[in-house]
Amino acid sequence: MKADIRERSFEFALLIIELYKFLIHTHEFIMSKQLLKAGTSVGANVEEAQAGQSKKDFIAKMAISSKESRETKYWLRLLDRSGYLNGFKKKEFIINEIEEIILIITKIVKTSMEKNKSKK
Repeated sequence: MKADIRERSFEFALLIIELYKFLIHTHEFIMSKQLLKAGTSVGANVEEAQAGQSKKDFIAKMAISSKESRETKYWLRLLDRSGYLNGFKKKEFIINEIEEIILIITKIVKTSMEKNKSKK
């Protein structure tokens, strides 16, 4: 069974840090910084959501995580298409992982919103 979204997004952040180090080594400093910020904030927002003061707060934090996930996907696509990911051994895995994380977080947000509406 796959790890829960908290653990999975944490492991993904570690992978983003690994990729960041790889990119710095290849002298790519601008996009790599953007990727580092977006990619590590996915898990940070998931973690923050766990301490949400209300269901609405939880949904808002998870929605931010969803946006950060999509931004991360953008930077990965841009880095890949521009050739900067060539030579990164976990390239396919990291691209697939962000796709799955987006799907999971989107499902969490939609389900939470539906449950929140039905309580009113």
